Amino acid sequence: MSEREAAIQQAMLASDAYMKAWNARDQEGMADACNFPHVRIASGQVRIWPARADSIVPGLFDYMVEQGWHHSEWGHRKVVHAGTDKVHLDVEFNRYRADGSTIGVYPSLWVMTLQDGKWGIQARSSYAA
Repeated sequence: MSEREAAIQQAMLASDAYMKAWNARDQEGMADACNFPHVRIASGQVRIWPARADSIVPGLFDYMVEQGWHHSEWGHRKVVHAGTDKVHLDVEFNRYRADGSTIGVYPSLWVMTLQDGKWGIQARSSYAA
């Protein structure tokens, strides 16, 4: 396996870890999968969120459950660019209610990087409002 292919595999595993933590409502796991500050662009606003468990919006999971959110799944993940220490992923994830009905589809660009021997989400720009 080439170094580039290994980087893609590790980036996919890190993005899977984030999704698994999100679905488990595991703030520590989400922060660990991010590992770095990340950027979110939505509705024309830019927010920089530090990647620490205590920085995740308090009550976020309670709010999502109130809105009917049960779990999320990948719609797709496509490699846009890959090097040996950075992989850009065009991703789309779908959010579902417990009955399986769709809440929404969320397309994003994720920049996955290798830093200090660990892969994680460095930047995330959401196209969804």
